[in-house]
Amino acid sequence: MVIIKAEFHHSATISKLLVTLTRKYVLPTCDASAEQRLIPSMSMLKVESYLKQGYDYYLAQDSHANIVGVIGIKDLSHIYHLFVSDHFQRQGVAKKLWLHAKQESKQHGYHGPFTVNSALNAQAVYQKLGFRPTGDVRNREGIRDIPMVFVE
Repeated sequence: MVIIKAEFHHSATISKLLVTLTRKYVLPTCDASAEQRLIPSMSMLKVESYLKQGYDYYLAQDSHANIVGVIGIKDLSHIYHLFVSDHFQRQGVAKKLWLHAKQESKQHGYHGPFTVNSALNAQAVYQKLGFRPTGDVRNREGIRDIPMVFVE
């Protein structure tokens, strides 16, 4: 498993991974209206826009250079996206992506805290990574999440 920094030419692949996994895991925990807001925010053009705005995206590649995971960090401090392909879940890929992104943020002078708005079914994953809830489940325009924080 290799972690690389995403570039613009990765945008379509990142978008496909985000949309596929969001449809499978995130949308079932949200109101029906959430799809209209979430899916367009993960288009190839939006991913390109995030990269242009300075979001940092890192990709996990398997031994064949296939992208099997992605983490997106906003302002060095907020996990915007963290997704791992089905076949690579429960193999430590999310942890590797998180540790890499956290280290990159530190190298740019940011040492925490780190935040995430966790999907309901991802809360346990984030807790394993050291995040703790800072509030109850929220419902914002049909999107249900749990605000969480990581402090070293």
